[in-house]
Amino acid sequence: MTAIVPDGRAAADARPDPDALLAQLRADEARAPRGKLRIYFGANAGVGKTWAMLSAAQRERAAGRDVVIGVVETHGRAETAALLAGLQALPPRQVAHRGRTLVEFDLDAALARRPQVLLVDELAHTNAPGSRHVKRWQDVRELLAAGIEVWSALNVQHLESLNGTVGAITGVRVHETVPDTVLDEADEVVLVDATPDELAARLKAGKVYLPQQAELAAQNFFRKGNLIALREIALRRTAEHVEDDVRNWRVEQSGTRGQSGPPAWNTSGALLACVGPHEGASQTVRTAARLAGQLNVQWHAAYVETPRLQRLDAARRDSILAVLQLAEHLGASTAVLTGANVADELVAQAQRLNCATLVVGRGPVAPGWRRWWPATDFTRELGRRATGLDIVEVARADSARRLSRGTLHTAAGDDAGAVEDADRPAARWPGYAWAAGISVAITLLATPLLGLLESANIVMLFLLGVVGVAMRFGRGPAAFAAMLNVAAFDFFFVSPRLSFSVGDVQYLLTFAVMLGVGLLVGQLTAGLRFAVGVSTSRERRAQSLFELTRELSAALEASQVVSLGAAAVQGHFGGRALVLLPEASDALAMPAEPVAGFDASVADWTFRSGQPAGLGTATLTAQPWHYVPLKAPMRVRGVLALAPARPRWLLIPEQAQQLDTLARQIAIALERVHYVEVAQQAVVEIESERLRNALLGAISHDVRTPLTALIGLAESLRTLPPEAHAEAARDLVAQARQLNALVNNLLDMARLESGIAGGSVKLRREWQSVEEVVGAAIRAARPALGEQAVRTAVPADLPLVEFDAVLIERVLVNLLENAAKYGAPPIEVGAQATPDALVLTVRDHGPGLPASLKGREQTLFDKFTRGRAESATPGVGLGLAICKAVANAHGGDMSAANAPGGGAEFSLTLPRRTPPAPIDTPS
Repeated sequence: MTAIVPDGRAAADARPDPDALLAQLRADEARAPRGKLRIYFGANAGVGKTWAMLSAAQRERAAGRDVVIGVVETHGRAETAALLAGLQALPPRQVAHRGRTLVEFDLDAALARRPQVLLVDELAHTNAPGSRHVKRWQDVRELLAAGIEVWSALNVQHLESLNGTVGAITGVRVHETVPDTVLDEADEVVLVDATPDELAARLKAGKVYLPQQAELAAQNFFRKGNLIALREIALRRTAEHVEDDVRNWRVEQSGTRGQSGPPAWNTSGALLACVGPHEGASQTVRTAARLAGQLNVQWHAAYVETPRLQRLDAARRDSILAVLQLAEHLGASTAVLTGANVADELVAQAQRLNCATLVVGRGPVAPGWRRWWPATDFTRELGRRATGLDIVEVARADSARRLSRGTLHTAAGDDAGAVEDADRPAARWPGYAWAAGISVAITLLATPLLGLLESANIVMLFLLGVVGVAMRFGRGPAAFAAMLNVAAFDFFFVSPRLSFSVGDVQYLLTFAVMLGVGLLVGQLTAGLRFAVGVSTSRERRAQSLFELTRELSAALEASQVVSLGAAAVQGHFGGRALVLLPEASDALAMPAEPVAGFDASVADWTFRSGQPAGLGTATLTAQPWHYVPLKAPMRVRGVLALAPARPRWLLIPEQAQQLDTLARQIAIALERVHYVEVAQQAVVEIESERLRNALLGAISHDVRTPLTALIGLAESLRTLPPEAHAEAARDLVAQARQLNALVNNLLDMARLESGIAGGSVKLRREWQSVEEVVGAAIRAARPALGEQAVRTAVPADLPLVEFDAVLIERVLVNLLENAAKYGAPPIEVGAQATPDALVLTVRDHGPGLPASLKGREQTLFDKFTRGRAESATPGVGLGLAICKAVANAHGGDMSAANAPGGGAEFSLTLPRRTPPAPIDTPS
């Protein structure tokens, strides 16, 4: 059965939302210590904002309030400067910038002074570099948080959302802007207005700018057309703020007054078009659209679905959906409401939206004799329930918009036919048959029990049957079952039996009560069934959104978002869903395999234009697919294509909103994933750039220095006496070894990193004597150690350990050279074994690790990192990084710490296992 899924916003439970009240209380508590913000708002410079602010400040001072000037710009206007008399002003803060001294508002002085009212002019001002905040409005927020009341001034062109609009009108784009939230959060907005002619006169008299500037401004920004347009924008923006104040006050009042809020007030002028099931509903919508356009106000359309209206046939329901879609195309926001009384629901909706006018259609004239039957006038019923609303009654029209049956039914295929059959009245006859069958069954069951049960108990059995029929088949079969049950009870259980005659007149009352209770129980049960259907639909929509949001929050790749989004849309609407994303060339990627009915050109148009198209829209309506752009805050991220199992759902406002919400969630998830990838790529690029700069810096210094020394020594050999050649040769060897060590470190680091990344590092693991490896390392490091003593503490019973002797020797050599460069003798090398690890330590007795590395000792093992960056000791910071890479290749680790008693201690931890048993050789 086709169902118009309502949003369930009935007025049956209009109690205040506890969560909303709690949030309101928290907001009030947060605002309690906060200062108030008053903004003097104007269309442009020269309207008198600063003058009005200073005039009010003088009145407040005269009333005894502590009013202080933080910063006020008079722009050389004598009338404005005269109002500064008597007002205390904070001394400005001097800021040195590029050889000049700038004068700025002193925020710290204002916080220390803490006046009752502080005047801070030029809210959009940009502070000088080095200030605590970049913008002056951020200073104001800090003052408000400290409980200081602030008065400021602002022009309309400085609002962020209107900056581009004003720039397009005037040809001048200002760069100092204020977020709209600052104006929205203001406690008071005082509009300072001046007519264009008055402002032009002020400009000509030199009250706005100096004469030379005034003449130039009059030819550009201050043209009369510009002034009129800016004045209109300022008036509208102020009106929006006032309307928000009205709405917020109404919300607070609805929370304090209980169930019923205050009546709607005729402030916004919004219209609510009441869509009914009659054929003239489209005329009502069109009239409401024209009225809204003439009055330049917002308008809404609502349809109330009652249990009786839910039984309408498919054609009537199609026409209602078409009218709601027409209202959306004409610019209305639409809603489907539920409830037992249409007038109550419409009045409640008007109060929620703060509408001033209800637009209703004149109902059809009843045919034949029914026109003489007393009927309730719906317009008068609305008038009794909404005494504060204007009601406009629209004349009937002979034509009404009907849904094109070919489009939706062709797209739906066999499923649409099944749904249509379920909506036909003939499809309800099985319910009447079941009602008759249940009545017969209860009669057969109760007949043998006639001597055992009282008549009242038999009546209860019949009422139970009515409840079952109402739960399963609705009102009509339930009413039919109630009448059959009364007849069966009279015929089979009331004397004289097997006759409709009544021996006792009191049974007539029993029959009447039985029929009335049966009808009432059927009505209530069917209403409950209707409410359950509404709640189930609402729960299903909420569940779909919750599940999609939860799953998308864990998605880390665009492919995951695509699969999750398509599955969620397909699960809710049925049919087939596709999520299409753009390629690197910004062209929409189409499905690899052909999809029945899918049109790539329509999907591409949706992506380029950012507008929905296809089934259920005003663009390319003959398409069997519905295409929705995936709009994220920054751009369109793709297209959602849907071929729904129930095409009518696309015309139901709540289902259309559900689809838009799902698409929005998918788009936001795609944008989040995109920026995560951008951030990761940026991190990689930053790290690569850092390493590149470090490598270039190291090579430029630590490679060039030995090369310069080598060149100098080689040239000096030609001039030095023969007896000095030996010493020069030793110096040449030392510089060459230093350069060789640097190059070896670079090559080793590159080889180790490429091997670890590619998994190609092959270790020659053999059972080694730790004492031998330590000795070999000390001998290899002797040129760097020079005459420094090295102590060893290697236990004689230390077991054999399996490792690559060449690489571990290189690690010890690097640690010994590091100790010789940055530490002090004696240098100690230790070794100890645990059941599962070997720990080698190298310690010196120098100054130890810098205090700046406390808690960050592992950073010493990063590439091109040195413990003391300012050290004059040559090196590029690769020795410890090589040690860390070798340790990781063995499955071990490196650590560094300050040793007790002074000096630095580096530890190499290698995993070990039990060595093999020695092999006995024959003597």
